[in-house]
Amino acid sequence: MSSIVPFSISELNAMKKYPDALYYKGSLELLSRPKISIVGTRHPSVYTRGVTLELAKKLSAAGMVIVSGAASGVDTSAHQGAGVQNTIAVLPSGIDIRYPRSNDKLIEAIEKQGLILSQFEPDFMTREWSFVVRNEIVVALGEVLIVTEADLGSGSMRSVEFALEMGKQIYVLPHHIRESEGTHRLLLEGKAKGIEDIDLFVAQISKSALNTMNDTPFVAYCRSMPTYEEVIAKFPSEIFEAELGGIVEVRNGRVFVT
Repeated sequence: MSSIVPFSISELNAMKKYPDALYYKGSLELLSRPKISIVGTRHPSVYTRGVTLELAKKLSAAGMVIVSGAASGVDTSAHQGAGVQNTIAVLPSGIDIRYPRSNDKLIEAIEKQGLILSQFEPDFMTREWSFVVRNEIVVALGEVLIVTEADLGSGSMRSVEFALEMGKQIYVLPHHIRESEGTHRLLLEGKAKGIEDIDLFVAQISKSALNTMNDTPFVAYCRSMPTYEEVIAKFPSEIFEAELGGIVEVRNGRVFVT
């Protein structure tokens, strides 16, 4: 039985438009924990599949919730590595349609032990554009975006565009030349950082997540990248002091935590 999320999810304020409705199955408690988004190709190499599993498993063990899109390939490895009780799957279909069919059992397990989200009506069938809409939610929920393998012009690279617009840090895996050309391009253009040591990366991310959990209400609100006018209305005194202290900065009319 699907239900509508009964509260606002602050991370989704970073989207161009907050969803009119958001349906769910599973445990909403996962939304209150630190979250990392992992995306990538539906046809990963053996190397990518193995490293994605390891990354998700170690991030999960360090207290992170893994967010992905329930697709075949990298998404599947991310959910499996995290463990179904520690992952959020965002669907490109209605909440009552398990898409893709090849992941029926995985999605069912996440419904029971993790969390499934969709902004579409329960019986909505996937459209080409609904995957893009799904991707924006996946990116918005995570503190950072990890792209483990992606081709140029792929859906994963559209997710990268969302991450850049939201001001989120992007991480990618190292690959051989002529493999994962999308992530190679991101490194070349300085739009992403490479993950060279998984254990060190997990330690750094988990420390950052702990700092986020200890945020003041003001800083926690600013992590959702609200407009300057919204912050002024909600925290009229804190914003000026935070700007002077370098805690936040204003870019393109939105407030970002530095």
